[in-house]
Amino acid sequence: MRLTIQRYEEYKDSGIEWLGKIPEHWEIQRIKEVGKIQYGLSQPPRYLEKGLPLVRATNIERGKLVEKGLVFVSPDDVPWERNPALKENDILVVRSGAYTADSAIIPRKYHGSIAGFDMILRPTRVNPKYLSYTLLSNYLFKDQLILSSFRAAQPHLNKEELGTALIALPSVSEQKTIAHYLDTKTTQIDRKIDLLTQKAQRYEELKRSLINETVTRGLNKSVPMKDSGIEWIGEIPEHWEIRRLKDLAEIKGGRDSKDVELEEGQYPIYGSGGIFGKASKYLYAKPSVLLGRKGTIDKPLFVTKPFWSVETMFYTEIKKNVEPKFFYYQCLTIKFGLYLYGSAVPSMSSSVLSRTLFSTPNRDEQEEIVTYLDTKTAQIDQIIQTINTQIEKLKELRKTLINDVVTGKIKVTPDH
Repeated sequence: MRLTIQRYEEYKDSGIEWLGKIPEHWEIQRIKEVGKIQYGLSQPPRYLEKGLPLVRATNIERGKLVEKGLVFVSPDDVPWERNPALKENDILVVRSGAYTADSAIIPRKYHGSIAGFDMILRPTRVNPKYLSYTLLSNYLFKDQLILSSFRAAQPHLNKEELGTALIALPSVSEQKTIAHYLDTKTTQIDRKIDLLTQKAQRYEELKRSLINETVTRGLNKSVPMKDSGIEWIGEIPEHWEIRRLKDLAEIKGGRDSKDVELEEGQYPIYGSGGIFGKASKYLYAKPSVLLGRKGTIDKPLFVTKPFWSVETMFYTEIKKNVEPKFFYYQCLTIKFGLYLYGSAVPSMSSSVLSRTLFSTPNRDEQEEIVTYLDTKTAQIDQIIQTINTQIEKLKELRKTLINDVVTGKIKVTPDH
């Protein structure tokens, strides 16, 4: 079967400002007229390593169900009176939080899995795949569902708002043709995105490897080497030393920013997730490496301008005989996974960090290494940025294609 694209012969005003014209024979209906909506669980059961899959908002990503972070529950803990079991071709719609209104159609593999806190949309008078693509379109996702969810501090969508949302419906045969076409085209686009994503990840791995090799063994590969005495460091240049982090810098705790937060402040406030506000005063003004204490602990930051950091982020006072940027590159090699503690929220202690061991040269060699790594990592970062730009363009193409097809701006016809 070959598929071609053209425009419909006649269009009519949909009567909806943000939708505009639709094909003459299409209809406008509410979601509740073509599907049944119900809530999933009100309270999650205890999580297990094995059991029934529990599909949550974090498993939903722009139309797809992703397995990363999937949890399991015991059938004995499921409140079956709520009918939370998912069927193939059900659509799970996120109710609240950062992923509000995102959705994913349930594949056969997850038939019988359990819906978490979100809404189950069970298509009854519409092609499930067509409806799932329509839920991703700008006119439904952005212009209706997202707008409906912005009524409180945290976005929230209920089944009445989902049910009254309007959709454009062609005939059942057209729905099937459109769904098949979009399956084919989005699969092709997704494959290109996956390949580019893998390519970007390889360059990220190359950068990490380059930094680790250079700050551990230096630039001159012909110098005599010695055993560092540390298994995971291995051999180091004979004239280098093994130093503890506390020999290179002093770890300092962040402070509550409540009294200094100011929307027009000139100093950034850092938490373990990065900048989240502005301050009227600074806590420290010299170059520093910031290390996460709680939350995101494995992403050191290098800061050269005055800043404020809160309790979830350590900052460092770097010793005079240490090149600050070299110390930052050293911190990028810390194996954070070996040191973190705390179960619910990843945490790191200053005492553990202070004992971290580094292979360290003299100040002059540190500066040479920084110049080299700055140049090389900038080149790699530029390549990664180019790849990411290509990925964003493909994602935008995917969204535009879906929107144009499910609103009838372009016509998909099966040619035999």
